[in-house]
Amino acid sequence: MPFNLPIALTWLRVAAIPLLVAVFYLPNDLLSPFEKNLIATILFVSAAVTDWLDGFLARKMKQESAFGQFLDPVADKLIVAAALLVLLNMDRVQVWVALIIIGREITISALREWMALLGAGKSVAVHMVGKLKTTAQMIAIPFLLLNDTLFGWLDCARVGTWLIWVASFLTLWSMFYYMKKALPQLAGKIY
Repeated sequence: MPFNLPIALTWLRVAAIPLLVAVFYLPNDLLSPFEKNLIATILFVSAAVTDWLDGFLARKMKQESAFGQFLDPVADKLIVAAALLVLLNMDRVQVWVALIIIGREITISALREWMALLGAGKSVAVHMVGKLKTTAQMIAIPFLLLNDTLFGWLDCARVGTWLIWVASFLTLWSMFYYMKKALPQLAGKIY
């Protein structure tokens, strides 16, 4: 496959995952807890920007590909899951939040694969509620990673917690939306 900038950006997002996790395992005499939080936040925000940028560039440069369409959502799900597990390990997010978000991603990915096999993949195509869910996650997670006070008054932990709860609600809503859309095709194949 020839060099493709959008896919390279997606691979950068995948490469950021071990860095995001590893930064928290560095000794405190090498990096302070604040520096670790800041580096992780910058890595995650950079990854979120490449998520938007790779799709934009693929369309603009006419470099859309089946592999890119596969890799992009996988990279998104992996970095969100990695960040949630790091946050869970640091007691910055509740277990139920991580279970809802990661469980939904597994469920909907499997649903989309099955629906594609049935020739009904378009019935579970990305919808606005799924985009809202992703946006809420991508805003909440950096606040939770930073876990500090900004501008002397903005409590990142509190804002991140509220936003991740909103993201959890949107996650459930989007899962039920996609399941409802798939139900007519599923009902005919299950029974």
